[in-house]
Amino acid sequence: MERLSTKKYQKDISNAIQHFWNTREAQLKGQKRSDQGSRGSVTGGKQLDGFIQILVKVSKDLGVPEECLYIKGNNLPGFFRPTKDWDFLIITPNKQLIAVVELKSQFGSFGNNFNNRTEEALGSAVDLWTAFRENGFPQKQQPWVGYVFLVEQTSKSTSPVRLQEPHFKVRPEFENTSYLDRYALFCQKLMQERHYSSTAMIWTDRNMKFGYPDDDISFDTFLLSFMGFIQGKLKEFEK
Repeated sequence: MERLSTKKYQKDISNAIQHFWNTREAQLKGQKRSDQGSRGSVTGGKQLDGFIQILVKVSKDLGVPEECLYIKGNNLPGFFRPTKDWDFLIITPNKQLIAVVELKSQFGSFGNNFNNRTEEALGSAVDLWTAFRENGFPQKQQPWVGYVFLVEQTSKSTSPVRLQEPHFKVRPEFENTSYLDRYALFCQKLMQERHYSSTAMIWTDRNMKFGYPDDDISFDTFLLSFMGFIQGKLKEFEK
């Protein structure tokens, strides 16, 4: 069996970063012309499409039929809420849920949005796995669940953040950490506690440079985990 590699997708990853910045800038300009502020840069919804297209490309290269790939209208049943719309799904012809992926980004307003992002990711995972446990899907084998997070690298996201400890001490790993550090810890803990099969955290700046805090949460490691799981499920797509 050929060894799995992400080498052929490196240009696609760079293109996905460029797509993010170009789309974000276009949305900001459009919103300014409409005199609606910068909310469009948050709610545009197309900024991370480049990464979704990588998942589509990888899946098809591995042999997943295109009709089994879903990139919109991806509502899955929950347990604490009726449904949740995920960013990318793979579902077999006989309705076996194979893969589920969520993609998020954080640019500016780090203090206001850090807790929101962590609560969203945790809530989505707990809701999905509880629905799975309670027979919300017609299968016994667990799907692969992934989370991709893109964070802006600026002085505000790389500087240590003062801790709030009015009553009790926080965990030691959070001492003297920046928001980038905290997001990295969060992504690693999501895997450690098995809320997600794999996570990726990508930092990027306005010059379109990008990188990863640690190899275990790099997009390459994320893709290799995804590829290995899908490769082991290819028989599920035989009609």
